[in-house]
Amino acid sequence: MAKLMGPRGKLVRKFGENIFGNPKYDRLLGRKAYGPGQHGQSRRRRLSNYGVQLLEKQKIKMSYGLLEKQFRNYFKKADQMTGETGINLLQLLERRLDNVVYRLGFAPTRPAARQLVNHGHFLVNNRKVNIASFLVRPGDVIQVRDRSKKMDTILNSMKRIKGDIDLAWLELDKAKMQGIFLEIPERDQMNLTFNEQLVVELYSK
Repeated sequence: MAKLMGPRGKLVRKFGENIFGNPKYDRLLGRKAYGPGQHGQSRRRRLSNYGVQLLEKQKIKMSYGLLEKQFRNYFKKADQMTGETGINLLQLLERRLDNVVYRLGFAPTRPAARQLVNHGHFLVNNRKVNIASFLVRPGDVIQVRDRSKKMDTILNSMKRIKGDIDLAWLELDKAKMQGIFLEIPERDQMNLTFNEQLVVELYSK
């Protein structure tokens, strides 16, 4: 993930949504359910259509930790694929190895997942992969390396998983610390609140 400069809490309050997945931001939104800044409670500027589209793009981009150029490249690739561009875009982002590691519960947040992947703590089909943007394919097996199975970050994250994970396109074996990417998820299987069509409209101008 691209390094995000500035307080994440302000971004969460700006979007009104916990885009980073860290439970502490849920608590923050519970305490301060309004925008950041001196006039956050009293002033709520009405956005233009362009402003709404731009905000949605920023929300998706920052959720997955991408720079503008990276995000635009994903969009171009999605646009060249068959099917709906917006859904193709989200499917590409969900297939990133750092996101799959996060979704399987091996890391508490996507930034933490990226760091773990970059440091070589995971295998894909028994081969070490340390590229966060690596696109996982149906049938790929993602597992924690043996030497990394006692890491506090991974163990503490997995303790938060009660029962099976609520994603039909992933399968998790907690005992073996491995998961299987079963299939590319459909839009209603991603559990995302993004409006990707706004991004398509933004880039189509």
